[in-house]
Amino acid sequence: MNFLTSVYSSVPLRWWVALIVSALGIAAICLRVLETDAMRAQRSERKQKKELRSLAERISSYGQTTHQRYPTGDVIVSERDLAEQLRKRPDAVITALNLLLNDQKVQKAPLRGYWKLNV
Repeated sequence: MNFLTSVYSSVPLRWWVALIVSALGIAAICLRVLETDAMRAQRSERKQKKELRSLAERISSYGQTTHQRYPTGDVIVSERDLAEQLRKRPDAVITALNLLLNDQKVQKAPLRGYWKLNV
């Protein structure tokens, strides 16, 4: 027991902190390497859903700010223009718009590829 206390007291605190941080980093890397394909697929799916929900919120926010800037009339956007504005792929924007359609925050416009944002 005296040996352990002498080793503990002889090593400076910053080295103990460095040792603990390194051990936690190695453990995190091992968990990532040893995860199964199913767990990796679930993690990827959760990340994709989170990104789509975030994109949908950005689209809704874009509609609100546009409506505040131009209060009269409706906010009509093109899928392609919205994708360029938000710097996202058009298929991701369409998927996010469909999520907002389910939440009744957008409507399809009469023209193909255009959407009306409900604000």
